[in-house]
Amino acid sequence: MNVSELKLRIFRKLDSLEKSKLEELYGIVVNFLNGHRDIDDWNELSEIQKKGLLDAIDEIDSGKGIPHKQIIAKYRKKYSDA
Repeated sequence: MNVSELKLRIFRKLDSLEKSKLEELYGIVVNFLNGHRDIDDWNELSEIQKKGLLDAIDEIDSGKGIPHKQIIAKYRKKYSDA
């Protein structure tokens, strides 16, 4: 299959998707394309920054993190009472 045939097959698949599936696929494609840039961003960090991020990931993996919903609830309550 040459490039033109592949593009046509992809277009036909995309054209038949319902809106929600198309939006989901768009997000996946954007994440895929930006993934290469993310690697470059990582390489531009200092060793201290990289260590800090890896330490934070280890803390979350070991259950020391605070769930997102809990943080959002805390600040919604704090700022709705202000």
